[in-house]
Amino acid sequence: MKKRLTLIIEILIVGVMLFLLTVFDMFSSLDNMAKDRLYQTPRGIRSDIKIIGIDAKTLEEYGPVQTWSRSTYADLIRTLNKDENTKPCLIGFDILFSGNVDDGDSDFAKEVKESGNVVVVNQLLYSKKILYNDDGLLYTPVDGIVMPYDELSDSASIGYSNVSQDTDGTVRRIKPVENVDGKDYHMFSKVMYDRYLEITGEESKDIPTDKYGRSIINYSGKPGDYEYISMADVLSGKIDPSAFADSIVFVGAYDPGMQDDFLVPNGGSEHMYGVEIHANIFQSYLEGRFAVSGNPIILAIITAVIAMLLHLLFKKLKIWQSLIILIMMIIAEIILLAKINEIGYSFEVIYFPVIIVLSFIYSVGMNYLSENLKKKKVLLAFRKYVAPQIVEEIAKKGDFEIKLGGENRDIAVLFVDIRGFTTMSEALQPEEVVEILNEYLSLTTKSIFDNSGTLDKFVGDATMAVFNSPFDLPDYEYKAVCAAMDIVKGGEAIEEKFQKRFGRSVGFGVGVNVGPAVVGNVGCEFRMDFTAIGDTVNTAARLEANAKKGQVLISDVLYERLKDRIEVKEVGEIPLKGKTKGVFVYEVVSVS
Repeated sequence: MKKRLTLIIEILIVGVMLFLLTVFDMFSSLDNMAKDRLYQTPRGIRSDIKIIGIDAKTLEEYGPVQTWSRSTYADLIRTLNKDENTKPCLIGFDILFSGNVDDGDSDFAKEVKESGNVVVVNQLLYSKKILYNDDGLLYTPVDGIVMPYDELSDSASIGYSNVSQDTDGTVRRIKPVENVDGKDYHMFSKVMYDRYLEITGEESKDIPTDKYGRSIINYSGKPGDYEYISMADVLSGKIDPSAFADSIVFVGAYDPGMQDDFLVPNGGSEHMYGVEIHANIFQSYLEGRFAVSGNPIILAIITAVIAMLLHLLFKKLKIWQSLIILIMMIIAEIILLAKINEIGYSFEVIYFPVIIVLSFIYSVGMNYLSENLKKKKVLLAFRKYVAPQIVEEIAKKGDFEIKLGGENRDIAVLFVDIRGFTTMSEALQPEEVVEILNEYLSLTTKSIFDNSGTLDKFVGDATMAVFNSPFDLPDYEYKAVCAAMDIVKGGEAIEEKFQKRFGRSVGFGVGVNVGPAVVGNVGCEFRMDFTAIGDTVNTAARLEANAKKGQVLISDVLYERLKDRIEVKEVGEIPLKGKTKGVFVYEVVSVS
């Protein structure tokens, strides 16, 4: 019940964390980076969109742009529109022509008016204050507008050139329409698109906007992808104007010194010039590929439910199974969100993968700790009656389970009892009796463990041990006899010690047998005893009962297996309680 309650709490924590992170976009900077990688992959630029750049070569030839006469731009229009059959479809100047300069102003305005295919820009001056509108939404008011000089304003279509930067300085969104004092002003790229539709007669595509009137740009190209030609080369005649036939031409700054470059989602550390950003926006208009932020609550609910189910699976499945599911779910989310973005909705990317990865790591860690705890319990249980080397083997394998039931194994069984212990205990103080008993039992335990045996149990002053259980033990018959001889020899030293101290001594009688037996846990779920049962065990116990002080008795079955390795004396056949037929017995004298 406690485990189930803990699991329910864990599942709820996973769901709530994912829901809150997604709804409140708590790590928006990181999520923006992930969305940039996922949503802003290059889609391919259109060859009919070209850029004429005011680059370092142009500035070197014509001087700083502030010193130019507007007749330079008039010359550019005349060059491009020289042949009616090869002129561009549209020419957009991403250059602010504010105020009058010289007589070239009229020349430029005249060319713009006569060509009918030119769009220029104005610039909105946004306030530094952020206010709430009538709908309770935050907005930045426009304090003023910098317009082109009057003659040009009367001749050209105009759109504002402002682009919106996120807090990290990256241009990801546009606001196609800005209302100033009740009048709508359109963005430069939007005006270019509207003029394009008028010229070509194509139908307008619906562009989604969010509650703030913004759209997310789906960039078509990275910085430098659009075909760019130096303005100096066009004006000098190095470039045939027919190269721009039916194209949409953007004219603008293409040199870092003009400070019209920005970070973009797909540019990494490389900046994109403003004129190229407008080219990307224009292509998005042509292809209807803008997006808006989707409702985070919908995504949060769906992903939270999935994450909770995954956490449950992670707790139940094996690590490799959970890992496969984890990878598949992350891939599925990436593919699905990319497809949804293509139809116009942008959702948060990182929170679902982050939470399910954390859930996976937590589940694997807790499963590991749980298995470690189980393993320690098993080792703790066996450490009390299994030789240290067997405990080490269990620790290496890690797959031994304590459970009811047993198996048939061929084992060697050793019984040892202290001769004269009852008589001695009657003459000594209880503390002295316990001291002597512990000394003898320590000896028997050490001898058994030194020979890789399993201590089965203590019964009063008697000890039972088995060999070749619970794990296979090479040469177990010989090791059982060696353990018996070690006990007898060790008992001689202890006997001398206690003779001097208490004036009394005792010794060991040992019986060893070999054969089939049932070994395993006997008892119930809350109280088990790992032991061996069967006729082989009973015979070993009877041999020990017949052994005199300092004597190791073995059965004829065991002798037959070890006769080339041990020296014995024949004792003869002795009757065994509960058996109709006796057992031929040998006393072990030495082992080789």
